[in-house]
Amino acid sequence: AYPYQFQDDSYLSPRTSTEFKLFSLSQESGRAAAKYFVNSNPKLFTKDFAEPHIPCLMPESVALRLEEVSQEALEERISLRKVSAAVEMYDQLLQSGTAVSMETTHKLLDLICLYCDRDPVQEGAPQTEDREEAREEEGGRRKPMGRRAMDLPKFTWKENNNAERIFNLLPERDELLNQMNEQKVRPNLLTFNSVLKALRRCGFLAKTFSPQTLNEMKALGITPSLATYEHILAVFYKSGRSRSHLELGYKVHSLVEVGENWRLLGDSYQQGLYYGRFFNLLCMMEHIDVVLKWYSRIVPSVSAPPSGCGMKNLLQALDTDSRLDLLPTIWKDIKALGHDNKVDLVEELLSLMAREEHSVEVQESFAACALDIKSVFDGRPSMEWSTSSLSHISTLLLRANKLQKAWDMLQLFKDKNRVPSGALLSSFLTACRCSASPQRAVELVQLSAAFGLPTTPELAKRTQAEFELNGKQR
Repeated sequence: AYPYQFQDDSYLSPRTSTEFKLFSLSQESGRAAAKYFVNSNPKLFTKDFAEPHIPCLMPESVALRLEEVSQEALEERISLRKVSAAVEMYDQLLQSGTAVSMETTHKLLDLICLYCDRDPVQEGAPQTEDREEAREEEGGRRKPMGRRAMDLPKFTWKENNNAERIFNLLPERDELLNQMNEQKVRPNLLTFNSVLKALRRCGFLAKTFSPQTLNEMKALGITPSLATYEHILAVFYKSGRSRSHLELGYKVHSLVEVGENWRLLGDSYQQGLYYGRFFNLLCMMEHIDVVLKWYSRIVPSVSAPPSGCGMKNLLQALDTDSRLDLLPTIWKDIKALGHDNKVDLVEELLSLMAREEHSVEVQESFAACALDIKSVFDGRPSMEWSTSSLSHISTLLLRANKLQKAWDMLQLFKDKNRVPSGALLSSFLTACRCSASPQRAVELVQLSAAFGLPTTPELAKRTQAEFELNGKQR
């Protein structure tokens, strides 16, 4: 199930991506601080009032119970993530001549590799000097345009670390092959196919060892199978699968929904990247009803709102499925989620609404949306009016028979040093004829002449033919 990260309240819910990140980090910081106090003072939290019992609210038991040198004690230290103590116990077992099972050794290696041969820092615990040094080293190596300092530091391996030392103590990798040779056990086709299958995951090394494996098969007289050639092709020629594979995207997302796999997505930045790309894939390849269903499911209960690019893909999906009547609703989300300052996104929305005529109800909603967009431009001096945005809003107001508001938009062309198109002025003249406004038609011709438009003579001719003008107006 999804973690509902944010308060379902219009005043408490974060709106922008920055607010989402700050909200998530502060929430996680509060959890870490609470855990730190509970684990630092376990004697003060011994009473359990919860029914039923909630283990995560009680102090964690991290004390070692087994002190004798044994494999069970080693496994206990591994389960409690005591890296240094586990390595020390492993060395004591080897010194005492006690054999450690291969499975336990592999668990120890996994633990060392996971925490880079360091004891993990407990949630909410004060940072150690090693962690501070690692953060400073990482900060020095970080590029100027990279991630911010609040991101987790990446530890680097030291020379002669415990992982390499313990790995070198394991039996030689060729020991099994030597035993097969001594006992005269010949590898068969399945053996070589298994080797080639494993090589597919070895990167550039696969191209070196794959021909050697084929030569060994030839020396033993083993005929390659179709699976053999398939592995070879996969090594030297990677499959050109489409990155816009909808079914594969659903399969990956189904894994995210299992248990707490969503934690593997990483921090809020990485989660935003994942959900943004998943949403863009849906916009490109899924029906609009399904896209809107996922949109309402993800935002804002799971992730921060999609970026401006993601909202553009949503607009294109609405256009593809001829659902432009939903554009006013999408504009409300754009405004609420803090994307109304992106001029290119707003102009894309306006162009879709003004591209063609719709029913009366839809045109009314488009006009209300256009006026709301105008108020956003008026309230943000940093957003500069363009000719296209002025023309689109004027067109939408004319189609909704809001002549006075459209005329006010026409005056903005002069104030913002923008020139309207002849087609827009022709639409204005048609609206003036429908409203029987000869005086406004004359003013329109004068405005066209002031702009120096080549369509001025045609507008004047239409005005004389379609309106009853008095002597002064003529």
